[in-house]
Amino acid sequence: MDNKEFAKQLEKRTKTFAIDIIKLSSSLPFTPEGKVIRNQITKSGTSIGANYREANRARGKADFTNKIKISESEASETAFWLEIIDELNWSEKQKVQSILSEANEILALFTSVATKLKL
Repeated sequence: MDNKEFAKQLEKRTKTFAIDIIKLSSSLPFTPEGKVIRNQITKSGTSIGANYREANRARGKADFTNKIKISESEASETAFWLEIIDELNWSEKQKVQSILSEANEILALFTSVATKLKL
């Protein structure tokens, strides 16, 4: 798979992930604490794909690198919130674990890309 095809596939994957996060967040408890976590995970989980899409339309290497690092950071934050949701038993364990697994895979991809950019 060439870089262009990889980018297209990852854009699609992060968009699907964002939709999964929105669906999960809408099922969280409607308590003050639930609202805080719902807002946090929705922001970080949808930001991954939005920033990656922007990276692919970057105006230079520095802009691309910055957006990739933001995507990496947002993926890490999203994994954190998913772990919190899982430990609080706020959603179906299997569903949260599945989304968390995808978050960790996406994080690994962005970490790998960010590492290669440092070379």
